[in-house]
Amino acid sequence: MAYTELVKNFNRIRDYMREFYVYGFKSRDEFTRKSARSYDDERRRLESWLGDYMQFRHTPEGKQVFLSVDSRTSSHNPLYKAWKTKSFTDGDITLHFILLDVMSTSERAMSIKEITKKVDEYLSVFTQPRLFDESTVRKKLKEYASEGIFITEKRGKTLYYKKSEDEDFYSTDILDFFSEVSPCGVIGSFLLDQMDRHKDYFVFKHHYITGAIDSEIVCRLFQAMHEKRNIMMKSTNRHKNHISENQAIPLQILISVQSGRQHLMAYMPKFKRISAFRIDNIVSVEFGEVCSHFNILRERLKDMRPHMWGVSTQSRLSQRIEYVEFTVRYEDNEQHIHHRLEREKRCGTVKKIDDNTSLFTAEIYDSSELIPWIRTFICRITDIRFSNSTLEAQFKYDIKKMYTLYGLEGGEAS
Repeated sequence: MAYTELVKNFNRIRDYMREFYVYGFKSRDEFTRKSARSYDDERRRLESWLGDYMQFRHTPEGKQVFLSVDSRTSSHNPLYKAWKTKSFTDGDITLHFILLDVMSTSERAMSIKEITKKVDEYLSVFTQPRLFDESTVRKKLKEYASEGIFITEKRGKTLYYKKSEDEDFYSTDILDFFSEVSPCGVIGSFLLDQMDRHKDYFVFKHHYITGAIDSEIVCRLFQAMHEKRNIMMKSTNRHKNHISENQAIPLQILISVQSGRQHLMAYMPKFKRISAFRIDNIVSVEFGEVCSHFNILRERLKDMRPHMWGVSTQSRLSQRIEYVEFTVRYEDNEQHIHHRLEREKRCGTVKKIDDNTSLFTAEIYDSSELIPWIRTFICRITDIRFSNSTLEAQFKYDIKKMYTLYGLEGGEAS
């Protein structure tokens, strides 16, 4: 039977979901951070949400449970179900709908006193009415005005509210795409639940779903960036089982199109450098003061981007930029190799030397980030150079080991 209880502390659910589904489903004996009873409770809760996506395998160590999502048949992120258990008090829900009803039926703007009186009239029909004070109504009106649901106008010293005009500014296909590819896409998923959908518009070959459980952290980071604020950020080191606390100025969120992993690029005043943080390792974000030089730091990051292949940046002690170049050769009917170099390079330049030879060059902070990509051209590389001599020696050593593994110590004959 599915759980129906609502969840107030989502950070706890986020932690369990990561341990169970993202980093590998742990057995009851392997999970030592909480009691066995807590493990059973949370596992059953997650199974009630994700039972359709769970698979089981029996091994000599016992039954292993894991999450299996087939993007050919699953068009929507199943992890959004966790967010839809977030709780609201009965007062929140009651006031929400009464306010919308009061404002929708009024043809004129009303003051807070008038709106509060109307709310009380709605509630008076109940035998035990739950009345809202003027302060609570004011906070809710202010919140909805900031979201554009209500609009305000000032008459003298009194603020008046009225409902904004309804506009259908989104369509199902836009929401369908947004909900599956954008940070905080859970917002689109909530909206889709309210619409009459007859079909799914998109199927994803590479569907990165695990970012859904980091939506609250991402939302707070976006808010801090929008308001140009410092933050106090707690992040976990899973190898050392340690939580650290750092002051930072969030500048940008980068998302890998290869793995879906989300990184925060933030300036660290303590170390006087811009660094990257995995968002799935961030535990909490608390807002601080407005940063007066936020725009300057954002421009600094923008200037650094042409020299970043991934998220690595220069160290505090060294501004040294590394140089990489390699040459590839291809046949007359393989011009797609040159086009692939052009299409896949994130920075650097590609130059065609002749009809069958292309040269890639780049100046970047961390040339080791290019190695996985360079390896995909390995059978066509005729020459390669790194300014980082240690990395070049390691790369060539790995090639020799590969040749030895396949019995080609002297290289290929042709």
